[in-house]
Amino acid sequence: MLLQRIFASVLLLACIGLALMAWPYQAAFSYEPVGPRAFPLLMLGLMGSGLLYMIFRPAPIVHSEDDPQLDRETLTKIGICVVLLLVFAGTFEPLGFIISSILIGIPMARLYGGRWLPSVVIISLMSIGLYLLFDRVMDVPLPLGLLDVLEN
Repeated sequence: MLLQRIFASVLLLACIGLALMAWPYQAAFSYEPVGPRAFPLLMLGLMGSGLLYMIFRPAPIVHSEDDPQLDRETLTKIGICVVLLLVFAGTFEPLGFIISSILIGIPMARLYGGRWLPSVVIISLMSIGLYLLFDRVMDVPLPLGLLDVLEN
């Protein structure tokens, strides 16, 4: 319990430091309606509120028998997820949002037990739908990458 609170306190200090670094940021141009600093501040605020709960909660978290164990298989899945997210970050600009989301989403779905056909269909529809939601509805431009020829 003490180690959990110490970890949460150190992470909360890191969140506060990052928020102080992000607060004065002003971009020379704004391509989003709310500006470039709103998202990191929102994420740090949500993370900080969760960490405050971890620090001041009255009882320790007790794991039940239903909770998954941190065995080799689980740690391998976590490692593969981190690698897939790094690949997504690297392919986001050159391949574009839709293609990189499909290329990373399908292995992620398969990693957690998804079948091939539903994984391909759902991930493809979600990638296109999220692109349209962000680009057209919310006016947050996402790169098209290789699909740039489809744009007007």
